[in-house]
Amino acid sequence: MIAGCVPGHGQMTAEQDRARLLGLLGLKESEMRARPDGNPKSPHATNYDLAKANVYTKLPDPLVFKDGTAVKNAEDWMRRKKEIRADFDKEILGRTPASLPEVKWQVVSTKEEKYGGVDVVTKRLAGQVGEGAGAVQIDLLLTTPAKTKGPVPVLMELAFENDFKRATSGPLEGYVPQPWGVDGKLVVQRGWGFAILNPVSVQKDDGSGLTSGIIGYVNHGKPRGVEDWGALKAWAWGAHEALRYFETDKAVDAKQVGLAGHSRFGKAVLVTMAYYPEFAIGYSSSSGEGGAKLYRHIYGETIANLCGPSLYHWFDGEFLRYGGPLNAGDLPVDNHELIALSAPRPLFIAGGSDAGDGYAEPNGDAWADTHGMFLAEVAAGPVYKLMGEKDLGTTEFPKIGTTVSSGALAFQQHEGGHLAEPSWPAFLEFAGRYLKTVK
Repeated sequence: MIAGCVPGHGQMTAEQDRARLLGLLGLKESEMRARPDGNPKSPHATNYDLAKANVYTKLPDPLVFKDGTAVKNAEDWMRRKKEIRADFDKEILGRTPASLPEVKWQVVSTKEEKYGGVDVVTKRLAGQVGEGAGAVQIDLLLTTPAKTKGPVPVLMELAFENDFKRATSGPLEGYVPQPWGVDGKLVVQRGWGFAILNPVSVQKDDGSGLTSGIIGYVNHGKPRGVEDWGALKAWAWGAHEALRYFETDKAVDAKQVGLAGHSRFGKAVLVTMAYYPEFAIGYSSSSGEGGAKLYRHIYGETIANLCGPSLYHWFDGEFLRYGGPLNAGDLPVDNHELIALSAPRPLFIAGGSDAGDGYAEPNGDAWADTHGMFLAEVAAGPVYKLMGEKDLGTTEFPKIGTTVSSGALAFQQHEGGHLAEPSWPAFLEFAGRYLKTVK
């Protein structure tokens, strides 16, 4: 759980904080582009025509340095990664503080139980940051098979808060995950462990919470500067701190920890993989704009939506400029490069059908733009090949329900809506090529 803001500093609403950032940037609300909406008759209707989506056709090249020279080998790529991260840090995600507090982990409870017909050990964990007002407590659940010959791989879900509460409200055997959550039964039946992290215990998913949580703690309860990190970076830090705990747990093979997340937490998976190379594999479901989708693919959700009062806190203040005077074509980077930062580690990206937008028409996932995610993964392919791995192996969008997974990059468009569950079996099959238990 997250404590309230530090005494002495007033708590602003998201609207007030966003207006403050616009002021720091010298911007006015009138300069911000209208956010696309779901009314097809609106002058600001969301584009769902693929023929009109490629407004900005030239992507930044991840294999060209800023001075124009080519990236020729793995050593060059390690230097080029720093340039790409620097652009994401300044223009989109914000700068992670150079000095961050220690997290003290405590095992709150340990329980032997059955889950999916497997004998397991479940630990409820709390990661404490600081004391008193402004303190942060990170919520984590870890379940591992009880009868193993050694430490096991673990898949950690970055979960929605209500899903975490459901998973911790009683015996696991009675827990039925939501269709956007991790299927822990399938995981333990493979001999692996699974963990559920509650990211909003690290940082609230609301602009009104930026003077509390880990962002507020580091800022001593003061509001963010325009280049300070946003919630996506904070959630990624929390995931990495959970991995640090796993390094101390004898039941876990900390070199084989993977990440899974859906929608906003699918975005957080990609950010975590990009900045913390200790994670072995990732599954990003329906991450859409700000995640695997190309910003330059104008279909479904756009930057203008992300820069609104309900979502701006995921990013730094500088990103607001791209929802106003600047546009997606002005970005020095795009999300194919966010994907490329995971190379050569395996990454599975999935999304739902185009049958509906996922909101007004819940049977589809067009708002998340599965096509735009595929294009980004294709464009990340040259980096994977440079690093000795296969790319997707195709530039042609696959038939719905088809899994493309011949290399370390994998993709699937499933027939469901804005859900993770339909692609879980395909991801686990893919992950089985990389995660191994002691025989």
